Amino acid sequence: MTSVEICAGAGGQAIGLEQAGFEHRALVEYSEDACKTLRMNRPGWQILQKDVREFNPIEDAGITHVDLLAGGVPCTPYTEAGKQLGSSDERDLLPEVLRLTEILHPKAVMIENVHTLATQEKFAGTRNVFFKELSSLGYDPNITVLDAQDFGVPQRRKRAVIVAFRMDVSGTFNWPEKKWELPPTVGETLAESMASNGWPGATAWARTASSVAPTLVGGSMKHGGGDLGPRRSKQQWARMCVNGNSTWATPPAHDFVLEHGVGKNGWEGYPKLTYQQAALLQGFPADWQFSGTRTNAYKQVGNAFPPPVARAVGTSITETLRASYLDKAA
Repeated sequence: MTSVEICAGAGGQAIGLEQAGFEHRALVEYSEDACKTLRMNRPGWQILQKDVREFNPIEDAGITHVDLLAGGVPCTPYTEAGKQLGSSDERDLLPEVLRLTEILHPKAVMIENVHTLATQEKFAGTRNVFFKELSSLGYDPNITVLDAQDFGVPQRRKRAVIVAFRMDVSGTFNWPEKKWELPPTVGETLAESMASNGWPGATAWARTASSVAPTLVGGSMKHGGGDLGPRRSKQQWARMCVNGNSTWATPPAHDFVLEHGVGKNGWEGYPKLTYQQAALLQGFPADWQFSGTRTNAYKQVGNAFPPPVARAVGTSITETLRASYLDKAA
C-alpha cells in the first residue's frame, strides 16, 4: 500500500506507517534539518523540502493517486500553549489536507494533531467544518484521542488522530486498542544509555526514574526546543532526578556525581537528557539519526508523532483496506 505524507518532520509517523506496511511515495517537509534527517535514515525515500501549501503531488512527484494521505499538520493553532486561533491562524494547514485529498483521492486520510483539537469545544466549529468538507469529498471522518503510553511509549502524550475513509471502502475501521497497562518507565528505557559513558550511578538512577515521562515539547521552528518543557514538566522530571533545564551532548561520564538540592530549583545536580535519549522516550528506533544542532535535533524529536502510535493506527487502516479489497474480490 502506498502513501504520501505531509509535514513529515523527523519521520516519527513515517516510521510507524512503514512498519504497518505502507510504501512512502513522497514525504513533504519544510525544515532543512528534518529533511536531512529523513534522507540520512532512509535514502530511498523521496523527500521534498517544500512548503506544503506549494506542494502539487502530480507536478512535484509524478503522483496521481495513493492509498493513504497522512500528516502531522502544525499544531500551534490548537495548542494549550499557543494563542488557540484555530482555523483563523495562518499556520492552520487543514485546508491543505482537503486540497491534497481532492487531488490524490486516496482511499484513506490520517491526520494527527494536539488533543485539544478533539477535546475543546472552542474548536468544535473547526472540526465540524473540516469533517463537512471531507464528507463533501466523499469521505467518512472519525476522530479520537490516543495516549502514547497505551502503546508502549514511556511518555504521557495524548494526540488527536483523524482517520477518514473514502465512502467506497467497505471494510469496518476499528481504532487500535490499548496494548500496555504498564508501559516502560523512563529508567527502564534509558538505563543502558545512561550507563554508556561510564557513569556508575546509572543503575541507581534508573530505579528512581520509575514512571513515564511527561509530554516532550519541541516548540515551533523559531521558539522552544532548548529544554524539556514548562516549569511543571521540569518539576515532574526532577522527581525522576532529571535536570530539564537543557540537554546534554553525551550521557553522564564516570566522574559525574548526582546531587540533590543543587541550584535555585534543587534539580541542577541531576543528569540531563541527550536528544538521542529523548528520541528513545518518543519510541524512535535506537539507530535513528538526527541532523542539525543539538537544540534543533531535540526540537525534531519533541515535535514528532511517536512511531509505535503511528504503527498501531496504520495497522488498523491497512486491515480495513485489505478487508475492503477482499469484499470486492469475493
